[in-house]
Amino acid sequence: MRILMISSTFPYPPTKGGTEVRTFNLLKYLQREHDVTLVTQYNKNVADTEVEELRKWVSELILFPLPPEPNQTVRLLNILAKGRRFVESVIKAIPANVLHRYSPEIQSIVDDYVHNGKCDVITCEHSVNEIYIRPEFKHSVKTLIDIHSSVYGWTRDHLQMGASANAWRDRLYLSLVLKRYEKRYCSKFSDIVVTTEDDRQEFLKLRPDLDIQVIPNGVDLDIFTPRVGDPGGYKLIFVGAMDASHNIDAARFFAIEVLPEVRRRYPQTTFIIAGARPTPEVMKLGEHPGVKITGRVSSIAEYLHQSTICVVPLRTGFGIKNKTLEAMAAGVPVVASDRGLEGLVVDGTDIPLRAFRGNQPGEYVDAISKLFANPQLRSELSHNAREFIENQFTWERAGEGYQQVCVGKVNTGNKKIQSKISEET
Repeated sequence: MRILMISSTFPYPPTKGGTEVRTFNLLKYLQREHDVTLVTQYNKNVADTEVEELRKWVSELILFPLPPEPNQTVRLLNILAKGRRFVESVIKAIPANVLHRYSPEIQSIVDDYVHNGKCDVITCEHSVNEIYIRPEFKHSVKTLIDIHSSVYGWTRDHLQMGASANAWRDRLYLSLVLKRYEKRYCSKFSDIVVTTEDDRQEFLKLRPDLDIQVIPNGVDLDIFTPRVGDPGGYKLIFVGAMDASHNIDAARFFAIEVLPEVRRRYPQTTFIIAGARPTPEVMKLGEHPGVKITGRVSSIAEYLHQSTICVVPLRTGFGIKNKTLEAMAAGVPVVASDRGLEGLVVDGTDIPLRAFRGNQPGEYVDAISKLFANPQLRSELSHNAREFIENQFTWERAGEGYQQVCVGKVNTGNKKIQSKISEET
């Protein structure tokens, strides 16, 4: 089968962020049995060596540059340009970032592939790529969108938690653009894939008639191996790209509202914030007692192995979280919010405890205190979590489900996978 995969995010190396990780691992699986042509965009930070490495994993790699960011030094012109983009976004019911990334050259490539029968399937990796799919395409080629998370749900969540960087703009976007946007673009596709049941329900609210498949993320078990032993101590870690709004909010919430009480009980406690591109707001957290900011690290797995507990105090954002899956695969006890555990069955009747759940500061403090005080409990969570990931959240399993949607076995194979997941949990 000939698959045309569109990703405005350059998906290599598969360690930069959730979009890169998912896109690369799915194309890696599909390439085993199919011809995958990847159309993607790059920025100045993408190295030539990364391009050549990615080229090895696809039948053909078609590259275009991302449009340059607006000139921030010309303040007045920039304000006018932002205003113009906002008006265009409202009129077209398309988010400004989607319009900004749009490439006429990519559109020409996609049109050519469809009109000349060069592909059997088109997959859009992340909703930002939906713009290249014309409504009439689905009559001649299978069109699939892999929605990593609901933009509408994500923005609404940020506003509710006070985590939006521009609340005034986002409130307007929510009511004038995003709901219309997600409802409209869904109708263009033959198949829709999301990563969690929560996201599935978000889209069913907009379009109850949709048949939506849930295919969660996986973990590279060769990279995130289980730790050899419990390091003990009082070391907490939070992992993520530290220029992302949901990660910034989570780091601030934990450092300011949770950590002080933990340190009152356990004064030696440290809180490591490990992730690339920490913003000034994140760096300022390093002034708080016990907080350490690492920036980019060479191996997240090593940092996880050296930590007593991994916390995932996310308060916003839809979709399955790679950081949670990776910590569980590494055998590190996890204390996380409902958002951090989205798509995962970690507790309940007849369910072996795989992680502790916390949403309020006191819940985090109690769970962390229990784990600090009880090595046997840490060992139990470590074992249960690793087993859970091995059985249900590998890229092999995710790739198999994605391939079944691509080749058209939606109503049999993929639903059987989902049924099997439900039975096992």
